[in-house]
Amino acid sequence: MTTTKYKRVLLKLSGEAFGGKADYGIDSPTLTMIAKQIRQVIEMGVGVGIVVGGGNIWRGAKAEQNGMDRVTADYAGMLATVINALALQDALEREGITTRTQSAIGVQQVAEPYIRRRAIRHLEKGRAVIFAGGTGNPYMTTDTAAALRAIEIEAEVLLMTKNNVDGIYSADPSKNHSAKKFDKLTHLEALNMRLEVMDATALSLCLENKLPIIVFDLRAPRSIERAIIGEPIGTLVSSGKEND
Repeated sequence: MTTTKYKRVLLKLSGEAFGGKADYGIDSPTLTMIAKQIRQVIEMGVGVGIVVGGGNIWRGAKAEQNGMDRVTADYAGMLATVINALALQDALEREGITTRTQSAIGVQQVAEPYIRRRAIRHLEKGRAVIFAGGTGNPYMTTDTAAALRAIEIEAEVLLMTKNNVDGIYSADPSKNHSAKKFDKLTHLEALNMRLEVMDATALSLCLENKLPIIVFDLRAPRSIERAIIGEPIGTLVSSGKEND
């Protein structure tokens, strides 16, 4: 059996990851690809918690620009993450992985409420746990939810997946071909350089709790597995002392 560097991880999947190459909705082949990768690492004995975004279904910022109340728009976005969570749960269960979805907002007919101790127990039993509903609060992104849940479940690393971007760059590589890719950064460097790793609240949480982050391209072959076994992939953001 392959030796893993991490025994418990938090995987952040953006809403765009669910859409594949489309701008909207859920792409079934992409969902199956994600589920197969997650199944592979769970079978390696790794506990996997997953935070999902909802940008493939709802964009709260755009709705606010069109005049919608910000709080209402954010709650609508939380419901979009529940849809993605249920789709991922179904895909994982079709792969034979027992899965539980926990939501930070009340949707008892389709998901458990978020309870930290119950989530940890599920992970100890080898189940995948999907965290939906963000933090349950408006004005908070799913990046912040990912950092918070990672700390709460005592994950050893936060895996931030990107679509067709293989790490953190000094500028948008799709617009600036001279953008420099970083192999390693400290949390403080990422904050000071205002790099688009995640929002500042989430990054500050990781900094304060010394939680390393690996940013990588989800579509790269065996990307999640490679991150978990410690292969160099994407960009590592850490305190500068661990995970070197």
